[in-house]
Amino acid sequence: MTALQLLPLLLPLAAPVLARRTLDRLAPVAALWVITVCALVLAGCSLVALGVFVLTGLLKLPVFATLGELVHPLTTAPDLVILPAAAVSVAALAGCAGTFGRAAFREIRAFRSARTEAGRRPAAGDLCVVDSPRPDAYALPGRPHRIVVTTAMLRSLDAAEREALFAHERAHNRGGHHYFLAAAELAAHCHPALRPVRATIRLAVERAADEAAAAAVGDRRLTARAIARAALAGQDARSARPEFAPAVASGPVPHRVQALLAAPRVPRRATAWIAALLLACTTASFAASATGMLDVHHRVEIAQGEESR
Repeated sequence: MTALQLLPLLLPLAAPVLARRTLDRLAPVAALWVITVCALVLAGCSLVALGVFVLTGLLKLPVFATLGELVHPLTTAPDLVILPAAAVSVAALAGCAGTFGRAAFREIRAFRSARTEAGRRPAAGDLCVVDSPRPDAYALPGRPHRIVVTTAMLRSLDAAEREALFAHERAHNRGGHHYFLAAAELAAHCHPALRPVRATIRLAVERAADEAAAAAVGDRRLTARAIARAALAGQDARSARPEFAPAVASGPVPHRVQALLAAPRVPRRATAWIAALLLACTTASFAASATGMLDVHHRVEIAQGEESR
C-alpha cells in the first residue's frame, strides 16, 4: 500500500515534459483542455496520497486509534516508515495550504483593484481605456467582462494592430481562459513538479487566443506583428493586473510569433501519442490514489472488527 501511494507523488514529475510536448503536437485549444484537466487530476491525486499517509499515521497513534474505534492493530508498513511519512505529509499539506492561501489573497486583492479601476472609467462596449504611462492590455473577467487597455499601449500600435489586440483579448474572455489560469495556479501549489506546467498552460492560453485573433482579423502576419509590438512596448512596464487575467504580452512571445508566422498545425494521429501518454500517467495516478483509499478503508474496517481476516 505504501509503495502504491507513492505513485501519485512521482507521476507528476513527468508532467512538465509531456505537457510541453502535447502543446507542440496538438491544436492550442485541444492541448489547453488536455493539459489543464491532467494537471488538476494529478494535483488532486497527490493531495489524496498525502492525506492517506496522514490518516494512516494518525490511526497508528493510540489516541486516534481509540477515536476510530479500532479494536485490532491497523496493518500497515512498519511504524518507522509510516510515522515519518505521515509527518512529512502533514508538513507538505500545510505548506500547500499556506502558499495557496497567500497567492489567493494576493490575486483577489489585485482583481478587486483592477475591477474598481475599470469601473471608474467609461467603457465603449467591453473596452475600457485607462489613462496610464505603462503600456498594458489584458482581459478582465467578471460581470461584465472587460478588455482593459492603457493609453500608452494604444499609442504603441496602429489602427490595424489595435483591432488584432482587441480580438486577442476578446478571445480570452470568450474562451473563459481565466478559469484555466486559475486551475493552473491551484495545481502548481499542490505539487512542485506541476509549477512548470503552469507556464505551459499560460502559453496554451495565449496560443489559443492568438489563433482566434488571427482568424478574426484574417491576417496571421498582422496578428504576429501586433503581439510583438505590444510585448516590446510593455516589456519594462510592471502590470498591476491579477495573474489569472490573461494578457497579450504574456508567455514566450517569440515562440508565439513564430507559431503565427508558420502554417496552422493540423493534428495527426501519429503525433498524438504524447497526449495519450500524458493521459495515461494521469489515469495511472488516479487509479493508484483510488486503490490506496479503498485499501486503507478496507484495513480500517478490519481493525474495527467489521471484517474478519
